[in-house]
Amino acid sequence: MACDPHCQTYDVQVIPRRLAPVLFLLALAVSLSACSDDSVTLIRTGEVGTETVVEVVEAPANVVAAASAVVSAPATGSVQSLHVSDGQKVRKGQVLMVVNSPATMQALADAQQLAASAPAPVSLSGADPTASNSSANAAAERAFAQARAAAKQIPNKQLRKQALQQVATARAQYRAAQAQANASVSQINQAIAGLEQALASLTQMQQVQGQAAVAAAQSAVDSLTVRAPISGKVVIGPSAGADGGGADVSGLVGQLPSSLTGQAQSLLGSGSDQGGGSTTGALTVGSPISSGDPLLSITDISSLSLRAEVDETDVLLVRKNVKADVELDAVPGASYRGIVRNIDLSPTTSSRGGVSYVVRLDLLGGTLPDGLPAPTPRPGMSAVASLRVETAKDAVAVPVSAVFRDGDADAVWLVSDGVARKTEVTLGAQGEDYLQVTDGLELGQVIVTHGADQVSEGQELP
Repeated sequence: MACDPHCQTYDVQVIPRRLAPVLFLLALAVSLSACSDDSVTLIRTGEVGTETVVEVVEAPANVVAAASAVVSAPATGSVQSLHVSDGQKVRKGQVLMVVNSPATMQALADAQQLAASAPAPVSLSGADPTASNSSANAAAERAFAQARAAAKQIPNKQLRKQALQQVATARAQYRAAQAQANASVSQINQAIAGLEQALASLTQMQQVQGQAAVAAAQSAVDSLTVRAPISGKVVIGPSAGADGGGADVSGLVGQLPSSLTGQAQSLLGSGSDQGGGSTTGALTVGSPISSGDPLLSITDISSLSLRAEVDETDVLLVRKNVKADVELDAVPGASYRGIVRNIDLSPTTSSRGGVSYVVRLDLLGGTLPDGLPAPTPRPGMSAVASLRVETAKDAVAVPVSAVFRDGDADAVWLVSDGVARKTEVTLGAQGEDYLQVTDGLELGQVIVTHGADQVSEGQELP
């Protein structure tokens, strides 16, 4: 059947399953079937050889600073002194400003007064029966001795015996009463000791509370001297964190592309009234501030990294220390180097709506097309990281166009004695131009390298 003169022929390449749907290939095959008389000219063959196959996973990324922080007002008051200027580099712990806060100072004075008024320990006196017992015992013993002496003078033996027994009984009753009295006194003393201990605990608690109040108030006063939480470059003004002092959110805003930064800051700023912040305009000495107001931000760019989002279908291929080629939108043609430092375990929802995982890379130097060093990126710049997840050197490899899907398997057309035979293969590293074949083919065998969709089982090929 002759081909329609308006029909055009195409050099169709069959690509791996991860690069194009099978239905797309079938549609192309149907669309070209009308030109079957000329399609044989599109089929090419070649020998299986060796290539270095590099499998690459591409991921959108952003440049991230080593650290960033938003410094918020420690208390309501005003700026007493400002020790830094916009764009100045500071060290961690360096004094940035001093805040004047009368309310905070008054809170310290109140706490100190409360601590000073804490009651002293109370001591309660208990009963001491020792002295009175000694004199009573002496008098009693003298009386009993006199009674015994008098009883012994009774002539009647029977009456004398009875009198002595009565003296002995009286003496025993005295001793029992004395013991009972001592026990009662001991109980009273124990109760008094318990009261004394309870009062001591209460006093101690009041003292501890007073000391804690002083320590908290002193800490608040100390915080009025605002110091840099990290080393880096200062940006002064409420735009450093218009959401009310949230360091994490403001840090992310600072890392957005420049085209989106203004919009994001505007959206965050719309909620600033909820925090009651009063800082507006330039921050200078005397500016009023409210507790929690964002005063300035500090960004540390001593080292840069990349935050890449890798799709769930590719993340299992990514490992620590995998190298990457990085391209920045801001520096066309320049090539930067990166190396994987960490792979997050928790998933995120990507901008495309699917599931992805954050991969963090150390961003190294770059080179311009002319070989000169590339400029240092800025935090928030957009990039594309090409992660070299697998490299197979001198591997048995075939062109990408040679492999097609046959059900659930990958296959190629093996040409044997001039006849095409479908042969299943096992793939390893999958590069942009070549695919590694780990099983199914040997070096020197002839396969169909182009036009695989034009070939059928048993077809004779030149």
